[in-house]
Amino acid sequence: MEPSTAEFTRQWTTALPKVAAFVGSMVFEVSDRDDVLQDCAVAAMTSFERYDSSRPFAAWVIGVARNQIRLYLRRKSNDPHIFDEEALDNLVAAFSRPRPEQEQELTRLEHCVDQLKGRARRICELRYSHDLKPAAIATELNMTPNTVAKSLQRIREQLRDCLENPAVSLR
Repeated sequence: MEPSTAEFTRQWTTALPKVAAFVGSMVFEVSDRDDVLQDCAVAAMTSFERYDSSRPFAAWVIGVARNQIRLYLRRKSNDPHIFDEEALDNLVAAFSRPRPEQEQELTRLEHCVDQLKGRARRICELRYSHDLKPAAIATELNMTPNTVAKSLQRIREQLRDCLENPAVSLR
C-alpha cells in the first residue's frame, strides 16, 4: 500500500463518524445516505493530494462531503424535505469546528506527550507520528516486538494518568 493511501485510510477512518453524522444530518433516506457517504470517500481519496496536512483532516473532508451533498441535492431538488444551501453551509460550519473540550483535551495531551522522556518519547513518536507498528519499532530500536508492545501499553497508561490528573508528571 502506498504511504499516501495508508495515510488517507488512517485519516478517513478517524473522521468517518463525523462525516457520517454530517451526511446523515442532510440526507435522510438510508440508501441515499450510504451512496453519498461512499461518493464522499471516493472524492476525498481522489483529491487527497490537494489536502493540506497542516489543517484538520475532518474539516477538509467535511468540505468534500458538502460538495457531494450539493450534487445529491441538485438531483433531488423536487423533494420538499431537502434543506437549502444556507442550511447546508450552517451545518458545514457546525461540523467543521472542533468542540472546545476537544481543543482543551488536545492541548493537555500535547503537554503530556511533551513530558515523555528518552525511549518512551521515541517509541511514542515512531508509533504515532511515523505510524510504525511494534515490529518495525522493535527493529528500529533494537528491541523485541513484545517489549515494544508492553512499553506502548505503559506509555498509554502514563498518558491517560497525566490527562486525568494534571498533577501527575511523567517519567
